[in-house]
Amino acid sequence: MEPEKLKHTFLNRLSMKESWVIFFILGLIMMNYPFLDIFNKSIILFGFPLTYIYIVGGWAVSILVIYLFTLSIKHEKPSDNGSGS
Repeated sequence: MEPEKLKHTFLNRLSMKESWVIFFILGLIMMNYPFLDIFNKSIILFGFPLTYIYIVGGWAVSILVIYLFTLSIKHEKPSDNGSGS
């Protein structure tokens, strides 16, 4: 499969409304009790507590997902060539 077609397929799948709902619910789940308790350990990575790395990493991933969604929305909109009324 050629890269451009793969990119088009990937962006079309991201644009589904169901994906927005799924990622929202996943974000809520990942920032609640069971997962926060799993990462609430006295382990230090790169000089930061594991909980901080988990929260900042989740924040960065959520920004990446929102960016990919906005790319897919821009990709779907037809371009306006200025013709017509």
